[in-house]
Amino acid sequence: DDQIERERASQHLAGGCCALAAIYLLGKFYVANAGDSRAIIIRNGEIIPMSREFTPETERQRLQFLALLRPELLGKEFTHLEFPRRIQPKELGKKMLYRDQNMNGWAYKKIEEDDLKFPLIFGEGKKARMMATIGVTRGLGDHDLKVFSSNIHIKPFLSCFPEVRVYDLTQYEHCPDDVLVLGTDGLWDVTNDKEVAGVVMEVLTSYEPNDPCRYTMVAQELVVRSRGVLKERGWRLANDKLGSGDDISVFVIPLGGPGNYT
Repeated sequence: DDQIERERASQHLAGGCCALAAIYLLGKFYVANAGDSRAIIIRNGEIIPMSREFTPETERQRLQFLALLRPELLGKEFTHLEFPRRIQPKELGKKMLYRDQNMNGWAYKKIEEDDLKFPLIFGEGKKARMMATIGVTRGLGDHDLKVFSSNIHIKPFLSCFPEVRVYDLTQYEHCPDDVLVLGTDGLWDVTNDKEVAGVVMEVLTSYEPNDPCRYTMVAQELVVRSRGVLKERGWRLANDKLGSGDDISVFVIPLGGPGNYT
């Protein structure tokens, strides 16, 4: 992240990205995630999550706590408190549900002038945005990203530090159908873990265990199904829902070789 910041100045490069990395070292897989890409292990049909998405919803309390400690980062335009909906001026003095950085549930508070500011986190699910700008809360770069029509920088809230999960390969006997799947949010936006596992098993069973192209074909099939088919109303999935409009990148990594097959 520091290198990207240096290159921004020396090479006039802007922008940023999420990061998902898997490293094999001394019998263990280390999966590091900073962003909204995800990884899962499929072992004997069982799904083992190896990361989680970092979004305004999943990191609400971290973001609110930072805003509480450093209110100047909000530029007097945002409030760190969360409300079920935008508050209207006519509701001043009334009571409304809210939650702060210490709360998992909700409580009531009397609406004050500061509560009329735009919330730090607004929206639900994939539509949730931090400072009405970005839908992901960890990643690399984006040092120049600002709130629209303002001088408020997003970067202080956008953490470059990944969450790391460890999987010990030596604790299990793995067959060629056991895999690690890495995918960008374009995959996970429209395909859940169970559906990914179903495609993995469906494609792998159609190839011999020692066929090296079987894993590439799984990745290809996951991309194709998440993109959908182009119809009159846009790209559509098999269930006629909209296909992914984001980039879709998938890696499928075998955890066991043909010699382990039983």
